[in-house]
Amino acid sequence: MKPVKQRRAPAERPQEILNAALAQFVETGFAGTRLDDVARRAGLSKAAIYLYFDDKLSLFQGVIRQAITANLMTVETMLAAHRGPVADLLPRILEFMAGRIEDTSAASIAKLVIAESRAFPEIGHFYLKEVIGRGLPLLEGLISRGIAQGEFRKVDPAMTVRSLMGALLLAGLWRTVFEPIGAEKLDVRAMARHHADLMLHALRPAPEA
Repeated sequence: MKPVKQRRAPAERPQEILNAALAQFVETGFAGTRLDDVARRAGLSKAAIYLYFDDKLSLFQGVIRQAITANLMTVETMLAAHRGPVADLLPRILEFMAGRIEDTSAASIAKLVIAESRAFPEIGHFYLKEVIGRGLPLLEGLISRGIAQGEFRKVDPAMTVRSLMGALLLAGLWRTVFEPIGAEKLDVRAMARHHADLMLHALRPAPEA
């Protein structure tokens, strides 16, 4: 007697499509991915994909939203709930981001955006708006709060946040580009803690003469 194949609920299909698309994009890049391949990987028809996504670009945008923007919501929640010194929260945020690099596909998505945006600028524009455009102002506000509370010296919040994120960008590239070709494994969480310590010392107000 053949086992009865369990029918998947329609509500589960968008998630299944996004999971398959992420795996396919990481494997073959944006240009090399065909919706037929995604459909095959998801165990669905190509027509089923078009029920939820208009084209390959909208599918890739869905992957970005699922993989990264949810992390931004977590940071937003951390910022909204925190009432203590900024110096206590900043290392937690950096370590959370480091965990996303180590444990999720966030770094692979960022690598794809970097690799494909020259040929497909609409990908870069979307990432710039939905990820960078939301994330940087959140952290700039945190630095500004630290300055206003007297914890940090007067620095340019925008430049400071870009300095903060530079280390994590390097970590993501290290994990997705260099480790696969034999580079030593990077402990991204440890690096984030070290970087936070360096930045907090650099931000500390100068002692009064």
